[in-house]
Amino acid sequence: MAETWLVCSACRSDIPFGSKYFQCSVSTCNRARTRLVFCSVSCWDSHVATLRHRDAWAEDKIAPTKAAWERELADSDAPRPAPPRPAPAPAASRPAASPPTASPPTASLPAASPPAAARAASPSSAATANTPPAAPRRIIGEPVPAPGVHLNDVVDSDILIVVSKLKKYIKDRSGMNCSDAVAEVLSDHVRALCDDSIRAAGRDERKTVLDRDVPRPRR
Repeated sequence: MAETWLVCSACRSDIPFGSKYFQCSVSTCNRARTRLVFCSVSCWDSHVATLRHRDAWAEDKIAPTKAAWERELADSDAPRPAPPRPAPAPAASRPAASPPTASPPTASLPAASPPAAARAASPSSAATANTPPAAPRRIIGEPVPAPGVHLNDVVDSDILIVVSKLKKYIKDRSGMNCSDAVAEVLSDHVRALCDDSIRAAGRDERKTVLDRDVPRPRR
């Protein structure tokens, strides 16, 4: 049986040395510390749906031999991946557990009677002991941004929409008029889309927001 080189980043299946595998065309997915590899195109497709790549494809590759992989690990500073976990031994081959040794009997001592103050406080202590612990509190807040990305608080709520262009589009599209308050609501939507785009760029460890980071409009 061929030895395992790496495991699939999606389904965790073994990828043997010298076998065919697939990698993402996006450069950030192929860094030494990331090294995303996939055993099939369907596994690569699930990875694209998670990271929302807008312009990517699967590239077929051949895994290195064991000797070439050892040389690559020796020449690079990347940590050596952990070998696959061996299968557990059958129950028949496991050594039988030794029977527990009996401890020598100890002489039982009469229990000392508690003092009067302890006896007086015993009802409340028993009630406290029988009280179930409180359930942990769950704090639900805004989604945590990507590592290394800090979203500053913006005090000014400026209009990000060209009102004249907005009214002209609605007039040409439907013949309807448009209220000025629509531009404020649309500006809030634009700010939310900008925040999502910033988080997407932060997940790719980039300092520039690209067009592929912006969520696609729904039609």
